[in-house]
Amino acid sequence: MSATEAETKTVLQDFYSDPAVIDDPRSYFDAMRSKCPVAREPSYNSLMVTGYDEAMEVLTTKGGTYSSLTSVVGPKLPLPFEPEGDDITEQVEAHRDKFAWSAHIVCFDGQKHADARTLLTQLLTYKRLKANEDYLYGLADRLIDGFIDKGRINVVPDYAHATTTYAICDILGIPEEHRAELLELIGPVPSQLDGDAAHKVGTDPLIFLKDRFDQYIAERLENPRDDLLTELTQLRYKDGSTPDPDLLARLARFLYGAGQDTTSRLIARAILQLGDDKQLQQRMRDDPGRIPDLIEEVLRYDTPVKCAYRLALKTTEIGGVEVPAGTVVNVALSAANNDPSHFPNPQEFDIDRPGNRDHLGFSKGVHGCLGAPLGRMEARVALERILARTSDIRISEEHHGPPGNRTYRFEPTYTFRSLADLHIEFDPA
Repeated sequence: MSATEAETKTVLQDFYSDPAVIDDPRSYFDAMRSKCPVAREPSYNSLMVTGYDEAMEVLTTKGGTYSSLTSVVGPKLPLPFEPEGDDITEQVEAHRDKFAWSAHIVCFDGQKHADARTLLTQLLTYKRLKANEDYLYGLADRLIDGFIDKGRINVVPDYAHATTTYAICDILGIPEEHRAELLELIGPVPSQLDGDAAHKVGTDPLIFLKDRFDQYIAERLENPRDDLLTELTQLRYKDGSTPDPDLLARLARFLYGAGQDTTSRLIARAILQLGDDKQLQQRMRDDPGRIPDLIEEVLRYDTPVKCAYRLALKTTEIGGVEVPAGTVVNVALSAANNDPSHFPNPQEFDIDRPGNRDHLGFSKGVHGCLGAPLGRMEARVALERILARTSDIRISEEHHGPPGNRTYRFEPTYTFRSLADLHIEFDPA
């Protein structure tokens, strides 16, 4: 097969359901970018943005040009109306409550989004994060204590996901006896190709957590405690008014759900890189102060959130390409982070790369991830402690094959880049 034929085959794959693309999104994105950094993908007719400058253009554009209503599921669901004209803002507002995930801040727009974000900005302060740092060190060590003598571990469930799940539960103040139940209620990862629709595309897929979180908010209003849920109930808008308890409960549910996923993927992917690159692993052991640079390069190289989606409310242009109102725009964060016009030799993993925070790993603009500082800190602490407690980390050849011929399994989701498992072996320090 010629290079041109291979490129054509790649572009014709279904980004949203093809297992080959889920396993190897880089090849798909490279082929799309070589075609045009702003181009239609054939399966759902979404406009895919794979260039860095073009992605920044979409993420930072203001003035009501784009809506975040499609930000979780992208084009997989048809719009609940037929777009008419060059400005569909009124149509969108009339049908807002019919969009998937519309009950949560990730899909809010305009002043509603700004007000909710202001509340969370008051909550996730530097002081609050630093107060949790000692706890995170203790948590990492307790988890490592549970497997250090075994000499092997499946990193994804037993360290990466355990770290982020315990962390968000303890910081929020969720009772231990409720945690297993909440994990069951939250269901599969959003945007997975399998699983029931209620957990993926309802207006509030976190509705199964509602009773518990309504109860938590009511309890904190009645009897304040030393936890994040209590601080949430004490937040006020800029004018001093009190947020509705239902909004607070929804914000708490979203914090709980979002607080487990992205950082878990980041930790696992970083450990994979360390296990596959012994020289890099030794550098991190010799100089743990470079671990933040490792984290930034993982965020760029193999972005935990592959895509962010926007709905064009008004007919506009991206990179000179016309975008009719009603178009679902797939801002391919992973593709932008590997655009050679912005990141020279993007296929190389390089912690010494200049401008290492230029990446879009936590998105940009008004919907940039509020939890990014917490995620970075959780990942840093988790990596520091597993490196300190081991003398050598090796990828399990039994599970993943020998160097140069590794195989890894990824969760069937088109939005996220999620290792399903990562088996490592190690020597205790």
